[in-house]
Amino acid sequence: MQAKTATAAHTAPAPTGAHLTPGRRLATIEQTAKLYPFTAAALRDLVFRAHDRKNSRGELIKGNGLAKAGAVVRIGRKVLIDLDGFEGWIDSHRGQ
Repeated sequence: MQAKTATAAHTAPAPTGAHLTPGRRLATIEQTAKLYPFTAAALRDLVFRAHDRKNSRGELIKGNGLAKAGAVVRIGRKVLIDLDGFEGWIDSHRGQ
């Protein structure tokens, strides 16, 4: 058996980062709960209610605006919170 060696043809190209926002701050639900005065369960509820949805009778239930603020990032089953969008969403609720 020959040992396999990595060659330039078999290595993945380095990501260019052209599609990424520099300095974007992302955190998991648990990490966000440690940074802000919300429990992990409360944050999961906010994410669940982030989008508009319909009830069993087909009536529209308005979302809380968290998704429109760009604070919820989903990658497969992983849910991340964009901390800048989350802080903007919190500031939009100030004085209400």
